[in-house]
Formats: sequence, structure tokens, C-alpha cells
Amino acid sequence: MTQNAAKILILTPMKSATQYLDSYFRGLYKLTYPKDRLSLGILEGDSSDDTCAGVESRLQSLGLASARLWKKDFGLRLPEGVPRHEPVYQFTRRAVLAKARNHLLFRALEDEDWVLWLDVDVIDYPQDIIEQLLRIGRDIVQPHCVIKRGGPTFDRNAWKDNGQFHMDQLRGQALVRLDSVGGTMLLVRADCHRDGLIFPPYFYGRRSRWIRTEHPLTRGEAGEIETEGLGIMAKDMGLECWGLPDLEILHAK
Repeated sequence: MTQNAAKILILTPMKSATQYLDSYFRGLYKLTYPKDRLSLGILEGDSSDDTCAGVESRLQSLGLASARLWKKDFGLRLPEGVPRHEPVYQFTRRAVLAKARNHLLFRALEDEDWVLWLDVDVIDYPQDIIEQLLRIGRDIVQPHCVIKRGGPTFDRNAWKDNGQFHMDQLRGQALVRLDSVGGTMLLVRADCHRDGLIFPPYFYGRRSRWIRTEHPLTRGEAGEIETEGLGIMAKDMGLECWGLPDLEILHAK
């Protein structure tokens, strides 16, 4: 039965994530998708704690087809006590995160059919989330990431109409077309990545009609970066991104 199931590669970049490791691996362990069709790839870098050792100690207990860890430091160090979402550091942080995602993708992807991007601080989601996302039958699809059920959208990188509408404004629609995606949880057909779909670590799509005309990261330039950049790049490749406003996953506060 499981031989016909699609092969899924779960990918997670991590940095200073020890506080989330228990919930992260607990979520993976609870997945109902056949474990022998799941692979896991994690890239750890620039941590100021024991994330790498914590991941290593947990990898083999999952019973997956494969589970691998790589380490690469990008030299990103924010000043002590400064929130990671401070606007002045957003371009640099997002560019490094895009590089980390791409590096992990190029290292980990083998013969899998799908890539499931999953952030380490996503703390709860349905046990059959993979089955639900696969049933949609789209090349790029994501659930709705919130902090509390029925609350505002947490992952504001998922939007449509030049950033005018986010997922919380689209509730009640089973499936919506998105212009941009977030990366908290994102299912991508692996062949899309093989065909060149990446997370741009630079402003992409300056002439695209899909980009936001104004947002805090551009520094006067036009385009989108990282997950938003992937969404615009997908458009240029003839692909569409889709969201599920009523399928919620929970992010840590």
C-alpha cells in the first residue's frame, strides 16, 4: 500500500531553536503519512544554543526513510535583545534565510515527489496534514498559519492582489489563488524546484504586476524576496500558488 504513496521530503532550516525541538519532533512523530515514504532534512546554522546537538539526538527515533542534518553558518548575528522582525534587519535576515532554504534544498533533494517546507516553531497541525495538502492536487499549496485558532494570520507573507488580502480575509473559501506564499508550512511539487523554482535571496520580479508597490524591505527597489520571491517566480514559470484559509496550523507565540 505504501509503495504507491508519494515520497515526501520535509525540510526545515533552524537557528537557535532548542525551545521548539520537542514540539517539532512530536509533530513529526504524530504524522499519519506512511513513515517509510517520508524523509527529513534539517539545516542548522548560526545558533547560539545547542540546537545542532538537540537535533542529532532526536533524528533516528522518528523511523523515517531517512533523516539528515547539515550545518552551515552564514554569519548572521543580530544585536543582543533586538527582535528578529525589527524592520532595519529584515532584508539581511530574509536574504540569509533564502540562502539557507536553497542550500538545504540542493543538499537534501533526491528522488522525492514533493517537498514540505516546515518551520521549527510551527507547534501544532493536523496529524493528516500531508494527506490533506496532497488531496488538493496543486503544485504549490499552503495552509493558514495563525497563533490562535480563528485569529489573525501570522504568516503575512502569504497574500494576493499586491498584498491587499491575507488569509484571514479569505476565510470561508476552501481554496484561494495566492500571488505570494509564506514558508511556515508550504508543499511544493519537487519537480518545480528541479525546474528552477528557488527562494530568491534578492529582490525578484521588479517588473512583475504581481509584486507589492510598497513594503518595508525594498529600500527603494522593486521586487520580492525569499518566500514572496518564490511566489512571484512561480508566476513567471507558469505555476500558481494556492492557499487553504480554513485549514489552520498553529505557530508559537
